[in-house]
Amino acid sequence: MTRTARLPKPNDLEISFMSTLQLDRRRFLKSVAMATATAAAHESFAATSNNVPLPLLDPQVSDPPSIDGVTWDKAPCRFCGTGCHVMVGTKDNRVVAVAGDRHAPVNKGLLCVKGYHVGSILYGKDRLTKPLLKTDTGYKAISWDEAIQVIAKRVTRNPKGFAIYGSGQWTIPEGYACQKFIKGGLSNNHIDPNARLCMASAVTGFIGTYGVDEPAGCYDDLDVADVIITWGNNPAEMHPVLFSRFIDRRSRGEKVTLIDIGTRRTRTTELANEYLCFKPHTDLAIANGIMHQLIVNETYDKQFIEKHCNFRKQVDPHKPTLKGAPSTFEDFKQAVAEYTPEKVEEISGVPAEKIVLLGKLFGQRDLRITSLWCMGMNQHSAGTMINNLVHSVHLLSGHFGKPGDAPTSLTGQPSACGTAREVGTLAHALPGGRLVAKDAHRHETEDLWNLPRGRMNPKPGYHTVKMWESICTPTHEPGGEVDTIWVQVTNPGQTLPNLHKLFDRKDDLKDKFLIVSDVYPTATTQLADLILPSAMWVEKNGIFGNSERRTQQWFRQVTPPGDARDDCWQVIAVARALFDMGFEGMKDKDGKFLFHPQSLDENGNEIPIWQWEHYYGKVNVDKTIFEEYRQFSRLKHKDLAPYDEYVKARGLRWPVVEQPDGTWRETGFRFSGFDDPYVRKGPDGKPMDIDFYHSTTSDGRAQVWHYPYIDPPEMPDDQYPFWLCTGRVLEHWHSGTMTRRVPQLARAVPRSYVEIHPDDARAANIGNGRLVKIESRRGSIVLPARINGRGQPPRGSIFVPFFDETKLINNVTLDVTCPISKEPDYKKCAVRISVASSSRG
Repeated sequence: MTRTARLPKPNDLEISFMSTLQLDRRRFLKSVAMATATAAAHESFAATSNNVPLPLLDPQVSDPPSIDGVTWDKAPCRFCGTGCHVMVGTKDNRVVAVAGDRHAPVNKGLLCVKGYHVGSILYGKDRLTKPLLKTDTGYKAISWDEAIQVIAKRVTRNPKGFAIYGSGQWTIPEGYACQKFIKGGLSNNHIDPNARLCMASAVTGFIGTYGVDEPAGCYDDLDVADVIITWGNNPAEMHPVLFSRFIDRRSRGEKVTLIDIGTRRTRTTELANEYLCFKPHTDLAIANGIMHQLIVNETYDKQFIEKHCNFRKQVDPHKPTLKGAPSTFEDFKQAVAEYTPEKVEEISGVPAEKIVLLGKLFGQRDLRITSLWCMGMNQHSAGTMINNLVHSVHLLSGHFGKPGDAPTSLTGQPSACGTAREVGTLAHALPGGRLVAKDAHRHETEDLWNLPRGRMNPKPGYHTVKMWESICTPTHEPGGEVDTIWVQVTNPGQTLPNLHKLFDRKDDLKDKFLIVSDVYPTATTQLADLILPSAMWVEKNGIFGNSERRTQQWFRQVTPPGDARDDCWQVIAVARALFDMGFEGMKDKDGKFLFHPQSLDENGNEIPIWQWEHYYGKVNVDKTIFEEYRQFSRLKHKDLAPYDEYVKARGLRWPVVEQPDGTWRETGFRFSGFDDPYVRKGPDGKPMDIDFYHSTTSDGRAQVWHYPYIDPPEMPDDQYPFWLCTGRVLEHWHSGTMTRRVPQLARAVPRSYVEIHPDDARAANIGNGRLVKIESRRGSIVLPARINGRGQPPRGSIFVPFFDETKLINNVTLDVTCPISKEPDYKKCAVRISVASSSRG
């Protein structure tokens, strides 16, 4: 089938905001954003423009200026996982200005080009404002009462086949409500976030190494590290505010060495001291090669290893498990012995002397080294394993636990950590690091939710790929159990891999039902049976959790358009409809409504929060949900403060622990005795220097892993001779649903393209702008060529960004997943390229 896009055709003018990068990255970012916003303030957009411009305020101003009638309040940015804070200016129930928040420790007043335009995402002309039900002749507008009844009836029709698919864009209360609805109410565990597609391998890497998820370090590491190593990521464009945080130090005379390990040249490469271009998937060999150098040079940290680490291996590398099997230093030494610099060069293409260089750097104890990674290591068919290996490099070398010494994963969504990972909106998880498969964890959850014993299902639900395979499989066939999916705050019709298999097939199965809560028409709404209009960002209360364990709160500042309503309210309203229908799962063990605790005001009176007119009023539903949720946070020492503490702060990094004087103290560095209050005391009565208190081996030790290099499941061959990698660009965020409706961003990069090495382009008679057909074993796409643009892949490799709804590159990508994390590999599959029938794009 062919799905047509609903977005207006973007302006063909393409402007490169990144044509020149200067050493002072902060000044560059500011000038780019200011120039963009100045144009916005003075340009008269055509009537067909999607949006209205907002003024940009100088980020150097300490506080937003007093503007007649404008009210200012804080909010975290709506885009990536950095967690920048924005000051939002509102007037007459509209966002009219934005400014970087100088009081926010994350960004200190700086925003990226997307952040400076975040207010405009609310005002696209095609906002969804009415519930829409699909009929034989199209969509018809219906009331919310009707829409809620439609969903409730789908639940009662087959509770075990009803699933929710969300994202790291859920607020913490939204994700928690969905978690309680599915696992406490329907007892089927079929809930998963799109974070499964982006950070699941980071989760399993942390757990397999330390016994608990999320980074031990924080952004403060970037202020003091001597060496920054980027492993397959491009923070200059994907996390530009964090990138500026360490690159900016050079303009102050500090020496900061940047080493970019990647599969294509990017804007990050331009400011790197060293660029190590490796063949896709061979980062496994590079990590092993570094550890080999540490051992043969005897520069590994013997004291750190003896005090704080065990060794781990996979019994069968082709069938890896989360915890593997015990090993020894001697076994480890023997296993990495084959990864000589010359052998690693043969496998990866990285010159042997560069492997030696990395080994020497990690062998220097007087340096502070921070590793950063994102999708390059996570969207990997051996994602868990490469995460384990990079952690192991830091542990073996002792570059851990001191400011500037940290292995740190970054996330792409504003609450992938706070909602997906901490709330546990994964098919196998429960809040606070608990697992559905563990009896004790289910029983704790049942007690906190006041459920009868045995209500919760011990069998994990379907992870993302399996969930979508199920709805695309006929109900009468094995694996076709899921017949309804409710999608919130994500766009799987564009972002799932191998879309023909995992999404498009649903359209031919008439007993399958897709519900989509969103703010705009998307590739996903095109196959939806019921579309629900949602509130977004500062149109609702919210709480996010960013990449450095920082929990951030904000209040609603404007109301949503038309009948758009909060996603959290939608779930509670459906739950109440089921309760009123006598559905047992929506009752606690006392017969009260599942969300009864969330509906109580300060005097203990029940307020009907399931009625929209009462949702904002006497009860702050976000607060009542959060206060219940934070009871889950102590098991894994992810302690959260009371809600009101976050109202006063620009976020707090957990664990947040109450002090004797009644104040609350955040933690920057986990497992480190100088900062983490949960580090145990040694025989001398003082905190130990390092304590991995959630160790998988229950001895306070982290795990140093060996995993061999093994070829990926699909590689280029004579028929499909090129590697394909997908990713993002600076100006657009994920599937472009929001950023493509901001005129300044849409005009900067109006459409997708394919980056090709000049020699490959010449050999195929492809010039700049010429249309290129890209084919894999799964599908094909036609895109204009870009040669010598902001990014440049090596010979034999191409790159395509995925933001463009009109050009779905995920018709081409591979749906093979990491065997442990179940995260798909978007970074490598085999394709061929040829000149398309039309010569120009």
